[in-house]
Amino acid sequence: LQLEETGGGKGQPGGALRLSCAVPLITLEYDAMGWFRQAPGREREGRSCVDTRSASTQYADSVKGRFTISKDDAKNMVYLQMNSLNADDTAVYFCAAVLIPNLAICTAALRHGVYPSWGHGTLVAVSS
Repeated sequence: LQLEETGGGKGQPGGALRLSCAVPLITLEYDAMGWFRQAPGREREGRSCVDTRSASTQYADSVKGRFTISKDDAKNMVYLQMNSLNADDTAVYFCAAVLIPNLAICTAALRHGVYPSWGHGTLVAVSS
């Protein structure tokens, strides 16, 4: 499975960035698409997921109200709109295809022993 992220870069505190992920059609076999991130010296953590069928969404507490995940099936794309950026958002962001029937725990997939298929990641660096 090949996922390709774009859109990372330098962001300003309080600013916005949008990440994009090109997904092949085969990802319809997955329950959800998500965005995970890994900051230096920290474990990879899920931040947001979208159900591939219903388009329902799930967010980790730290990004609720700031990040928005969406998908465009016609374009085979998944997006993460990140607003009100802060330094804690600095990380490599990974697009993920997740096999997890319960969307409510998608961002905690790794803690539940579920290992998504990943893209190569894109770096987001928030600084003034």
